[in-house]
Amino acid sequence: MNTRIVKMEEENLDVQALQEAGTLIKAGGLVAFPTETVYGLGGDALNGASSGKIYAAKGRPSDNPLIIHIARMEDLGYIVKEVPEAAYKLAQRYWPGPLTMIFDKAECVPRETTGGLDTVAVRMPSNQIARALIREAGGYIAAPSANLSGRPSPTSARYVIEDLEGRVDMIIDGGGADLGLESTIVDLTGDKPTILRPGYITEEMLEETLGQVEIDKTIVDGNSRQAPKAPGMKYRHYAPKGTLLIVEGEADERISYINRQISLQKEKGKKTGVIAADETAGKYFADSVKSVGKRSDEEQIARALFRVLREFDDEEVQAIYAESFESRGVGCAVMNRLLKAAGHQVIKL
Repeated sequence: MNTRIVKMEEENLDVQALQEAGTLIKAGGLVAFPTETVYGLGGDALNGASSGKIYAAKGRPSDNPLIIHIARMEDLGYIVKEVPEAAYKLAQRYWPGPLTMIFDKAECVPRETTGGLDTVAVRMPSNQIARALIREAGGYIAAPSANLSGRPSPTSARYVIEDLEGRVDMIIDGGGADLGLESTIVDLTGDKPTILRPGYITEEMLEETLGQVEIDKTIVDGNSRQAPKAPGMKYRHYAPKGTLLIVEGEADERISYINRQISLQKEKGKKTGVIAADETAGKYFADSVKSVGKRSDEEQIARALFRVLREFDDEEVQAIYAESFESRGVGCAVMNRLLKAAGHQVIKL
């Protein structure tokens, strides 16, 4: 397949290219596009065959649900059975933005899109390229992250091209993603709103809007056998090509342990890497040490995480050690992604 690559900016939309991309999606094709979180791989959400193509292009398990992206609140009612009051409250405050809500699906939504479930995940992105494309494509785009399944999610078109060129019809290069982590997912189908994937919209923010919310145990339990209700709950995700190990403990102990492991790996002839904060990055002796920012700036850490995992792949790093980070607020999302990338391999000192 010949993949067309188109560049544009949010402030200067290429209307003709967006119309062509929308036509491709309505005809059953696939288009990768930028959002404020990460790049998405889009197809017609109401066409089961299109969703099947998304799974095939990514090499994604077909029971891993896709998120439907919409551009207008009034379009939500067509694809869900009911819009609860909690959804209106959340939408008023956080849509468009990095929040996905799960509803009971309407009959028009094919099970290929929902991973076989009776529920559907829906998001309204804030990125203007994404919103224009959704409108041109008929209002409903199913879009997981635009990467090969299991790889770190792409925050720039460079990595979309690396993974998917020749597998999709078009890639829209809209520059770097503003946030760098996928949306928060909250399930509104149960007795209490439940967070299925942490993100920039934190537990504290959701509680301010809705009152008490719960956190699904599969977020922290790497051995759960529960069927996934949202992307990223069941399978290993975000993984670099090298092995990744998270190290928890006091700073001095952590630095000493990681440096000992680096020495052992180097003796085996392996190229080593470390993910660290600004405060400690200079104390490691790995071949590649990457700081993701100051510990006090969780959003900076979140923006950098997927990028540095991809850079380790570029550098062919074989053994990677990551400092652990605070698991509150946005830090909860950072640790969720790190744990998935490491296959829940954690050393607690």
